[in-house]
Amino acid sequence: MIQKMNRREFTKSSLLAAAGSAFTLNAVRTANADDKAVPAPKSADAAPLFPQGKIGKLSISRLIMGSNLITFYVHARDLNFVNELTKHYNTDDKIMETLAIAEKNGINTIMTQADDKYLGILKKYRNERGGKLHWIVAPMIAGSTEDFNERVRKLAMEGVDGMYIHGAQGDPLTADGKKDLIARVLEQIKRQDIPAGVGGHDLNTIKYCEDNKIEADFYVKTFHHHNYPSAPKPEDLKGATSEVPGYWCKNPRETADFMKNVKKPWIAFKVMAAGAIPPRSAFTYSYQNGADFILAGMYDFEIAEDVAIARKALDGAAKRDRPWYG
Repeated sequence: MIQKMNRREFTKSSLLAAAGSAFTLNAVRTANADDKAVPAPKSADAAPLFPQGKIGKLSISRLIMGSNLITFYVHARDLNFVNELTKHYNTDDKIMETLAIAEKNGINTIMTQADDKYLGILKKYRNERGGKLHWIVAPMIAGSTEDFNERVRKLAMEGVDGMYIHGAQGDPLTADGKKDLIARVLEQIKRQDIPAGVGGHDLNTIKYCEDNKIEADFYVKTFHHHNYPSAPKPEDLKGATSEVPGYWCKNPRETADFMKNVKKPWIAFKVMAAGAIPPRSAFTYSYQNGADFILAGMYDFEIAEDVAIARKALDGAAKRDRPWYG
């Protein structure tokens, strides 16, 4: 096995005093004068349905809760203080409150790394708060085959609903031609009677899986346009991704064109280019150009507005070129 490897200004949050205007470069979106604070729900039982699709046996909201803001993998370019700031805001209790707000607004799935600390919070939310979110996680491929297989079995026993190869590992695995290893990982996940996917930042990851007929149930691929002030210039596009200038989808047109012929559910992530693109633009672009699901990191006070935007974006994409999968 291989080794282990924004948004609205905080005009209505106490975070503004701590963060200052610099924080807007990472995770704060343009303020909306009509925004209203979202109170923490007492229960997630009466959640309105958000449009859903199928991945395997799972019915999944077409807007999925991301986890970078709660696992503190915030893409802050060179603003090194942002992850620590986010830790002070997203306490364990705040994370569970955020999950409840997501459910209240119709989101029924979260995707995250298989990190013991945050899986512990998800368990507590499910067992003590009555949370019903599906969990799709990315177990790290490391150690022996036996160790990995046992890790997958344990995750399934703990209530994980789906698993996938994280893009940070999917890209090098495919670049190195590790077809058999990818197939074994997916097979072990499927043995738990849950869907198994492959993630990538590099379109070549998806191309490799398709060319080699690797039986993934779904793909997780970065997707965003380059129409934002800090977007890369053509000469900056050297790798699949870059933190400075910040981009995570090197060629969105190529991605959209290729995915037209991929007959598997596609979860698009980094659709806001880590906070550089407003959600209205990001969601509309992603659904219209082929994404079946969007994975989006959201603070608690952003969720209600984002869900409303995503609903409108879905309506506007009803006649898109790529068929809906899932």
